[in-house]
Amino acid sequence: MASSPNGAGDEAFDQFLTDRGHSVERAGWEYDHNKKQCPECSGLHDSAATSCTVCGWDPRK
Repeated sequence: MASSPNGAGDEAFDQFLTDRGHSVERAGWEYDHNKKQCPECSGLHDSAATSCTVCGWDPRK
């Protein structure tokens, strides 16, 4: 079972996971020594970065 690419139906899927004890928070940038750190690959970027240039992760997706 996978969520749809445009987010439709995600609320039901999120509720399903929440009911079973899983966290459904959206991933965001982590910070390490004043640099943004990608939560997917741990790549470090300047504070102005909007997506990961290492793995392509984008917090808006």
